[in-house]
Amino acid sequence: MHLKQLEVFVNVVKLKSFSKAAEAVYLSQPTVSAHINALEEELDTKLIVRSTKEVYPSEAGKIFYQYALEMLNLRDTAFMEVKSYSTQVKGILEIAASTVPSQYLLPKAIPGLLEKYPQLSFSIKQYDSVEVVHRIIEMEAEIGVTGAMFEKSGCIFEPIADDRLVIITPNIKEFADLNGKMTPELIRSSKFVSREYGSGTRKESENFLLGIGIDPQSLKISVQLESTESVIQAVKNNLGIAIVSKYACEDCLAAGNILAFDYESPDLSRSFYAVYRKNRPLSPAAEAFVKGLKETFGRQ
Repeated sequence: MHLKQLEVFVNVVKLKSFSKAAEAVYLSQPTVSAHINALEEELDTKLIVRSTKEVYPSEAGKIFYQYALEMLNLRDTAFMEVKSYSTQVKGILEIAASTVPSQYLLPKAIPGLLEKYPQLSFSIKQYDSVEVVHRIIEMEAEIGVTGAMFEKSGCIFEPIADDRLVIITPNIKEFADLNGKMTPELIRSSKFVSREYGSGTRKESENFLLGIGIDPQSLKISVQLESTESVIQAVKNNLGIAIVSKYACEDCLAAGNILAFDYESPDLSRSFYAVYRKNRPLSPAAEAFVKGLKETFGRQ
């Protein structure tokens, strides 16, 4: 059963004529007859009664006519919805985001997007950076946001914000007396609070440590945690020092609960990325989302 057959059938019933139906659907009369015959054979019942004076639906044809109308209306509705979706920013955008973007970046960017696109909403699920990329590859989310790039992943990583990692410590005399100067020796000798394997922050932190001559395996890990906020709270409560995103620790730093130390190293600078599959066109909603992130964080 094909939609064209349904269209022919509906027009034959409406117009009560094979010839008029043929004109309406731009087919020849023999083709119209062939479509009706094919439908009747498939359904194994007579749908159209043909007499010398008139053409009208059989009792079965009257029943089928209502269903045919519904199917054609559904086709038209689907066509209009899809066409509208392809040009309008609306619907639910599925996002996979790593810890820092989901907790600190997206809450800053989304209010502006909702104001600009009131028919758009978001479903955000939080994973570590490795899992974000996996979700995009498996098409469980259309777009992701993460703080680390992974080569040969089959994904595009588009920079949307710049970040700086900082070394945070408890706000105690031992660290306050350093006057903002953190040394490799102190990092080695201090307890250290770490993120989990697969975290983009952990990956970038380890690159930094190696760059200043510290083997990450030699650190005195006091606890390993699965969220940046947990790490910050652990540092606040004197469980050790840590390396976190400057975005993430702004509030706690302003409240005086922790201290933050920068370090002259390019390895502490990083970007956040919108992640999406290669060769998969972004929906208008996803394109608007990426553009909105760049505008919010000044990355044009």
